[in-house]
Amino acid sequence: MADKNNSKFIGGMFVGAAIGAVAGLLAAPRKGRDTRKILNKTVSAVPQIAEDIASSVQFQADKLSTATGDRWRDTLDRLTTAISAGIVASQSIRELNTSKESKSVSKVDE
Repeated sequence: MADKNNSKFIGGMFVGAAIGAVAGLLAAPRKGRDTRKILNKTVSAVPQIAEDIASSVQFQADKLSTATGDRWRDTLDRLTTAISAGIVASQSIRELNTSKESKSVSKVDE
């Protein structure tokens, strides 16, 4: 769950930085020509930012997938152990009941 929140935070940070940069450029007291040059540089950087975000999201997804697989295997191991313990307990109770029944039958025969 923390991995999901972490990837959202990183993605939000990139988007916020991009929006802040554009807003700062538009509000800055510069000549129109200078602002356009800066905007062109910023716009040309957008594909790289998108690629960085995609890489970050892919990394977080891989990390989450690995963690989920590990937890799944751990859960299956615990479930297998619990089922085995239940089978052993059930067999013990069955043997105990069978033993009691055979003793009560032998007392009745006497």
